[in-house]
Amino acid sequence: MTWLLAAAAAALYVAAVARDRRSWPVGRTASWLLGCGCVVAALTGPPAAAHTDLHAHMAGHLLLGMVAPLALALARPVTLLLRVLPVGAARRVSRLLRSAPARLLTDPFVATGLNVAGTWVLYRSGLLMAAMHSPVLHLLVSAHVLLTGWLATTAVLAVEPIAHRRGVVARAVALAAGMAAHDVLAKSLYAAPPAGFTEAEAGAQLMYNGGTVVHLAVAALLWRQWYVSREAVRAATVPA
Repeated sequence: MTWLLAAAAAALYVAAVARDRRSWPVGRTASWLLGCGCVVAALTGPPAAAHTDLHAHMAGHLLLGMVAPLALALARPVTLLLRVLPVGAARRVSRLLRSAPARLLTDPFVATGLNVAGTWVLYRSGLLMAAMHSPVLHLLVSAHVLLTGWLATTAVLAVEPIAHRRGVVARAVALAAGMAAHDVLAKSLYAAPPAGFTEAEAGAQLMYNGGTVVHLAVAALLWRQWYVSREAVRAATVPA
């Protein structure tokens, strides 16, 4: 099922790119395919088969909850959708993006909070072990991890046409808060591992180190946005 969903997502994206009459960057298509591949690897690869190995589980969690969301966000699927939809449908989607619920969910503090809260509940309650023994619950948890990670990354980077987007400073603060909460959770797992799991210390270390790498990558992209916008403003104010 995971393979079919990922293949369908990849095919739909490629079909939309083919339909787009303007030039769509190849890097964004590659980023989407990478994200789909990370989802498949996380849910069907060796990490997915390790029910009680926290280190192996955490490898899948990082792919599903951090690497895949970053790759999918950089692919800008909403922007692509608006480009290929008929005018009427594109306007309806734009109105949906400007609605109050959409503005709330795409706020970087709200999106990051949902992602962090879900991760804390997963690892600091009995939900993780329950999900390991229930395919339906595992699927729901995995979908939540992927979607909230994607939403948070998109909100922080503001790479999609989001209404009333916050400035770069506010988004950087949201990113820093999310990173701090993630690091504290990793340290708490190292000090007090969830019951029933082996390789807990190695898993907590992987969560801390891997999360730091992805967060720094997002921070670098955010800094680049700020730098490019600053240079654009400076160039516009220089007399010709």
